Amino acid sequence: MTDLHDIVLQFDLKGQIESIRPLGNGLINDTYKVNTLDGPSYVLQRINHNIFRDVELLQNNIVSVTGHIRRKLEAEGVADIDRKVLTFIPLKNSHVTWYFDGSSYWRVSLFIENAFTYETVNPEYSYYAGRSFGNFEAMLADIPDTLGETIPDFHNMELRARQLEEAVASDAVGRMAEDEVREILKEILVHREEMCKAERMYREGTLPKRICHCDTKVNNMMFDASGDVLCVIDLDTVMPSFVFSDFGDFLRTAANKVAEDDPRIDMVEFDMEIFKAFAKGYVESASVFLTPVERENLPYAAALFPYMQAVRFFADYINGDTYYKIKYPEHNLVRTRNQMALFRSVLENMPAMQEYIASL
Repeated sequence: MTDLHDIVLQFDLKGQIESIRPLGNGLINDTYKVNTLDGPSYVLQRINHNIFRDVELLQNNIVSVTGHIRRKLEAEGVADIDRKVLTFIPLKNSHVTWYFDGSSYWRVSLFIENAFTYETVNPEYSYYAGRSFGNFEAMLADIPDTLGETIPDFHNMELRARQLEEAVASDAVGRMAEDEVREILKEILVHREEMCKAERMYREGTLPKRICHCDTKVNNMMFDASGDVLCVIDLDTVMPSFVFSDFGDFLRTAANKVAEDDPRIDMVEFDMEIFKAFAKGYVESASVFLTPVERENLPYAAALFPYMQAVRFFADYINGDTYYKIKYPEHNLVRTRNQMALFRSVLENMPAMQEYIASL
């Protein structure tokens, strides 16, 4: 059994350890709160190295990003900086911020007292999210360090399209015989070229890569007791990407009026109020660096992510459900139907979205 006390003692903590208790409602208790008798509290986390295989790259990214933000806040004279950016603790007599115990990788950060996360998705919190994630990107627009991809090709639509091609060609469990599968494939292929345009624009030199969060959710922000945003958290996916990642990924979940696996396809609808709130906050804070090409393609980003997720669910269904966990045999097919319905709803709203972005 892992001795958490021994792991914590590897890090350069202030204060005598009083207790180590599970933090949050994670299913496998990978996050713990470390209380001390005479110092601050800390967060101990086991890094999921099945997903993040290069832990050194991961932690180097995070240290670069948090250090750059900290220096900017200091230059601006911001008070209480330890509540405005995450602080990762190095090992004793070292600059390294992770520890390998022989089987698992660990890290420790300062616990931010009296800070809260929310699951609520409404126009108010969507505006806060847009403003916070746009500001996060803006602060990192001039970071001098070169960051790596913690999950290579995470949001690469060309790769996802090729993976679907391969799934169709191998037809591992014979699902290409299903009429509905062939109909869905036909619809997906109609939009393939348009949805892959980000990678093409990047190769042509008209679309830059930025340092993005790549997991933009309301619950990845911390608020203080008065409801003001303190900082953006959950930095494992921070890496070079297109701004479409942060813009489109948030809207894929937040602006769908039902869950992504809800079988009631007639209830799927793209919520324009959520879109307007998030877009307003995002453009307000990101306009300092957004190019005209990035800005005018933000509605494309809203369409790209349900399309990309539909392709991923669909390829997994054709492959025999080898990637996503399923609760019943057609689960991935239901997810595909749902995301394609959301994609169609986004396309219907495209003129209104373009008009709104132009008005900001």
